[in-house]
Amino acid sequence: MSSSQLYESPDIGLTGWARWIWRQLTSMRTALLLLLLLAAASVPGSIYPQRSADPNGVALYFREDQQLAEVLDFFQLFDVYNSIWFSAIYILLFTSLVGCVLPRTKVHYEALKAEPVQTPTNLSRMPVYQMEQAPQGIDPIVEGKKILETQRYRVIQRGDSVSAEKGYIRETANLIYHFSLVGVLIAVGIGGGLSFSGQRVLAEGETFVNNLAGFDSLSPGTFFDPERLAPISVTLDKFEVDYDFLNETNIGAPLDFRATVTVRTPTDQAGQTSLVRVNEPLDSRGASVYLTGHGYAPEITIRDANGDISYSGATIFLPQDGNLTSIGIIKVPDNLPEQIGVVAFFYPSAIELASGAYTSIFPGVIDPLISMNVYTGDLGLDSGIPLNVYALDTDRLNQVAGRGTNNPAVEIRLGETVDLPEGLGTVTFDGIKRFASLDIAYNPGQLWVLIFAMLSLAGIIVSLTTPRRRIWIKKVGASFEVAGLSRRDDPRLEEVVRELTESIKKEK
Repeated sequence: MSSSQLYESPDIGLTGWARWIWRQLTSMRTALLLLLLLAAASVPGSIYPQRSADPNGVALYFREDQQLAEVLDFFQLFDVYNSIWFSAIYILLFTSLVGCVLPRTKVHYEALKAEPVQTPTNLSRMPVYQMEQAPQGIDPIVEGKKILETQRYRVIQRGDSVSAEKGYIRETANLIYHFSLVGVLIAVGIGGGLSFSGQRVLAEGETFVNNLAGFDSLSPGTFFDPERLAPISVTLDKFEVDYDFLNETNIGAPLDFRATVTVRTPTDQAGQTSLVRVNEPLDSRGASVYLTGHGYAPEITIRDANGDISYSGATIFLPQDGNLTSIGIIKVPDNLPEQIGVVAFFYPSAIELASGAYTSIFPGVIDPLISMNVYTGDLGLDSGIPLNVYALDTDRLNQVAGRGTNNPAVEIRLGETVDLPEGLGTVTFDGIKRFASLDIAYNPGQLWVLIFAMLSLAGIIVSLTTPRRRIWIKKVGASFEVAGLSRRDDPRLEEVVRELTESIKKEK
């Protein structure tokens, strides 16, 4: 026989390879590695903005560094939790846990039905062993069995020996822990598929209606059905902010944000008034309302050259710093003689710097001022292309007021009316409202995730704190032997055997 024939390994075939791969996938080591890998794969979701939660942050990435953003987008780092690679880890972990737990459940069930094991022939070889003289008039087998039964052992007597087992709850709890992990994965998957998260910015007095048209942006789950949106409406009655005026090193810092809202349903048109705070969402039927941001919405009226109102209402100004210096965009397509676009700056507590520019020194309203850069031309609203309401494309517009023009920026204080340049009309600063950014979210799997997570925690605690023991008592002539064995480290095993031995000797 040649050496090549001697060392030639048998061909296990496709079935053999499939079995080997399945055994590797369903091992507990692989499940733990996949669990750690899933945790690591979640990290990019907290580093980079996600389209589902922060679409504006993603857009900012593309504006600041488009090449880097395209690379990140190629690897789906802006959609981590919907990415192919995250889903693959998720599915593999689910498969590994199920394939690992189901066989263990069958083995554990059969062990629960089986009787305690036979008493070994040589008990002295056990890790913990004692041999004592049986007291006169005491049967150590009968007394030992009675004591073990009162201690909730599974006990069986075979002739002159007793075999007892305890601690099967350890494996039961361990299985509960792993089944709960599977439950968490299922709840997250189904809940995420049926969930939705939408955003809406409301000025005081405005109302949000829970339908597709009511959202400024919406991130639906895979199985989201708009027909199942709860028929509710939310009106922002008032938004309040408390500032710190007592701590000299912290003056002006916000202490509390409160949004007073009225929630109405088809059966309750009067509505229920509630408060929404940053960490205290409003839980309503079919949706939860979270407070995620705030700012000012100055009330502005623009009249055209004929004195007719061409624009009126509260305008959302987006905060740019901690003192709420804010930028707002106004588009007036129906103004005569020309369409007007305005990039406006709002200073709730304005002061003029040495350079002539303005800034706000406090986030509250003390001396409000609006400064406007005015543009004329085609706003592009009739192009059929969706436009960002918080941005103004100035490429096709002609600036008629502001830096770099013959006319200074239009400055207007609360209650004033000021002429626009070149006979475009007038602008009036009527009042100041606040706005609140609301996140309306629904996830039916949240409660189940909590339940399974608590079961998982309880299972692992019981599994780690419950010992698995086997105790044997054997009668040898006028003496008796007591031995103990633990499946894992059991610091009390020696003490348990000693106490059992002493209890048998004391029984009468």
